[in-house]
Amino acid sequence: VQLQASGGGLVQAGGSLTLSCAASGFALGGYGVSWFRQAPGKGREGIICIHTTGGAVYYADSVKGRFIISRDSAKNTVTLQMNSLKSEDTAVYYCAARAYTCSSYWTAMKYRGKGTQVTVSS
Repeated sequence: VQLQASGGGLVQAGGSLTLSCAASGFALGGYGVSWFRQAPGKGREGIICIHTTGGAVYYADSVKGRFIISRDSAKNTVTLQMNSLKSEDTAVYYCAARAYTCSSYWTAMKYRGKGTQVTVSS
């Protein structure tokens, strides 16, 4: 059972990047899936979550209007589309899953994946 985030990389400010969170060993459909990020020298913060119903909840005002979360049950993945990227979006991004509901707390998540680095150059 594991979660794996992928898709990170280096992008210029104003650009876009798509992250993917893939699950193995369990079905993501019964879980709220959150994305977290940790910038250099800062704590890990929850930024967005998708409910089992497909509805999204934003925990970070800074990503509203720029980040879009979606799920693909057939592929057992959750995708984070990041648009209009800023230098302050530079961080390691993690995905995590919690049964039936969403949470912005890393320690509340049942399954927690390793991160993928996103670097936005200005």
